[in-house]
Amino acid sequence: MTQLEVAYRYGASPGEAEMRALDSVREVYGIRRIRFDQKERIVRVEFDASRFKEPVIAGLLRQAGLDIQKKLVLA
Repeated sequence: MTQLEVAYRYGASPGEAEMRALDSVREVYGIRRIRFDQKERIVRVEFDASRFKEPVIAGLLRQAGLDIQKKLVLA
């Protein structure tokens, strides 16, 4: 198992419906953690890279209704 973390800047803050949908994303096997920094409007996702690639993670977040705008480079 190879753990990776990816971060995205998002636009509109997620509402109740989006947060419920993100709870479903948390239940996907291989997604370890989803964390929000509401002040900076950044979402971080820790995932199993042997199961997913970064574009799949972005797709899952978009399907949940999150307004993903740009992938951030983690140092």
